[in-house]
Amino acid sequence: MESRVQMSQSLPRKDHRPEGNYTSCSQNLPLDIVWLPRSAFRPAEGELADCVLVVGVTRPKLAAFFLSFMLLSLFLTFHVLYNSAIYSIQAVSMASTANKGHNMLPIQESSHTISHPMALRKRLKMPRAPRPTRRLPQALIIGVRKCGTRALLEMLYLHPMVQKASGEVHFFDRDENYALGLEWYRSKMPLSFKGQITIEKSPSYFVTPEVPERVRAMNSTVRLLLIVREPVTRAISDYTQLRSRATPSAPAVSLAAHPLSDAAKPFEHLALAPDGSINVEYRPIAISLYHAYLHRWLEVFPREQILVVNGDQLIEDPVPQLRRIERFLGLEHKIGRKNFYFNETKGFYCLRNDTTDKCLRETKGRKHPRVDPAVVTKLRKFFVQHNQRFYDLIGEDLGWPED
Repeated sequence: MESRVQMSQSLPRKDHRPEGNYTSCSQNLPLDIVWLPRSAFRPAEGELADCVLVVGVTRPKLAAFFLSFMLLSLFLTFHVLYNSAIYSIQAVSMASTANKGHNMLPIQESSHTISHPMALRKRLKMPRAPRPTRRLPQALIIGVRKCGTRALLEMLYLHPMVQKASGEVHFFDRDENYALGLEWYRSKMPLSFKGQITIEKSPSYFVTPEVPERVRAMNSTVRLLLIVREPVTRAISDYTQLRSRATPSAPAVSLAAHPLSDAAKPFEHLALAPDGSINVEYRPIAISLYHAYLHRWLEVFPREQILVVNGDQLIEDPVPQLRRIERFLGLEHKIGRKNFYFNETKGFYCLRNDTTDKCLRETKGRKHPRVDPAVVTKLRKFFVQHNQRFYDLIGEDLGWPED
């Protein structure tokens, strides 16, 4: 009983004021922080200091301000750390992609730029991510029409260091386009990175007289690709395309500058004149006289800037011809047999890359109409001397049949 009384006496009462002067512990501190003597608190285990800091402030608005400041500081700290980590990951990824060479583009056309907060890139001297830009072409496929120019362009696009214009721009052969200037032409080119080659193809460049000088005015060191096929086969293919366009919805004049009624005639009637001689005025025949156009290009460009591609061999076995082109363009060998598969239905090779397979559209590889073998033989004999003149210009015998 006595011990219980003693204990009750030792505990402070609710209305009991602890001895000592509060002001002796008060400090003139910021935030009105209050110090109280330890006698104001219930006893606890261990020794207590003479004065104890009370956790709290006497000004709520000021407290809210400092709490907001601390939270903002904490947020900014984590934000900077997070962005630093993201920046490092992006830099490593971009460096790895650059080493591989190509697909830094979408295979679309977006710029991958690494951003970093608070200009840390400059302070850390981190490398700036490469940016794609539109460049004038360093290589052109100048022709020949119906010799596989589209197939050649799509095959070259398998290479990671090649970017292609999406369509035939017809800048150098059409006066209305050429008058728009090189900046207009540049705007039609794809985005590419430094070191990549931009290629454009317009088959009519080969046969248009003004084009060689115009191309040299743009770039005297441009690489020129000329794809050719056996002349009679090319002429029949040209006729087949013109005939396919001779429909009620077609324009009033065909692309061969002949009335539509001509396109509906048999090939034999168009290729031969009424007296039985070869009709060299017929456009598909005229375009197959390759030497008549090549000499104009050789007057402007040295022979080593023009590579003649055998279109017949490109169809039968693409890889050897593509290897020649890679060397000509100064590219590492990247395109191989893994990039092709033979389509039994179409009768020619289709393309394959890491993500998809692709065949040329249905209009490519049309079935040719049957042509009288006697007319084919007559045409091949006619082309013998013209082919020889072409061989002399290119320094190579392509071995086209002579009968």
